[in-house]
Amino acid sequence: MQTNLALVVLAAGIGSRYGGLKQMDPMGPGGEIIMDYSVYDALAAGFNKVVFVIAKAIEEAFRERIGRTIERQCDTAYVFQRLDDLPAGFQNPVGRTKPWGTAHAALASRTAVDGPFVVINADDFYGRTAYQAAADYLRRPGASNATADYCMVGYRLGNTLTEHGHVARGICAVDEAGFLLHARERTRIERAGAAARYTEDGEQWFPLAADAIVSMNFWGFTPRIYADLSERFPHFLAENRANIAKVEFFLPNVVADLIQQGRARVKVLATAEKWHGVTYAQDKPRVKAALQALVDAGVYPARLWQDAV
Repeated sequence: MQTNLALVVLAAGIGSRYGGLKQMDPMGPGGEIIMDYSVYDALAAGFNKVVFVIAKAIEEAFRERIGRTIERQCDTAYVFQRLDDLPAGFQNPVGRTKPWGTAHAALASRTAVDGPFVVINADDFYGRTAYQAAADYLRRPGASNATADYCMVGYRLGNTLTEHGHVARGICAVDEAGFLLHARERTRIERAGAAARYTEDGEQWFPLAADAIVSMNFWGFTPRIYADLSERFPHFLAENRANIAKVEFFLPNVVADLIQQGRARVKVLATAEKWHGVTYAQDKPRVKAALQALVDAGVYPARLWQDAV
């Protein structure tokens, strides 16, 4: 019996650096958005449900766009990442408008997922082989929802950088068997010649190799992860009370804690795929050109959803 697989798309981000709702910005030659390519590749790999984690404020525009394309292709669900989705005893801090981060966004999908699933960012193009690799791992013989045995698609850092500023990436350490040791979120990485560098304070910089393995927030989980996220979120909030208006609950950090405590293992599925994304508005021409090149090479049709209107 074939295992059902869900694709959870994190699309609640505000897109502050980009200057607009980048998740809905046409990129493909047929007017496709990046999410169209993600879902197209996931369906080709055998996924059969898509869950979009969105903000309530964008629901109408988002559902109108998805309703005439992706909803026609597969089982589709929408859940909201809400600032007031907090554990008992906690209240949303006055003045906070920024979402609680990727771990909180993933947790928001708990009501719509009941089997193995993959988590991705809405505004990142990951490449077709990434979805197939994750699907194969989650469906492998012996896989079980009762076992904290997860996976992550790992990208080469040099394949994930923008020319127009800094990016955030989870820098990974991998053991000899290909399992993740840790993924440390670096929130300011930029290109530096043929390699890269990062800073924590804007003053002191540290080098990074171009072939370093990084997390692009492409994770494969079983529903067991929801219990761990629910358990850790109140501790995160309590530990960060002094900076509660700005802190974010990052998914790579939660995974790293689980690994360190021996509560999960994560297989790193290394890929040579090149990331395409619109961190900044200046990235758009490059992404459009890359997608056109893939269409020209026959990887994708010129119009993904032939029945869309």
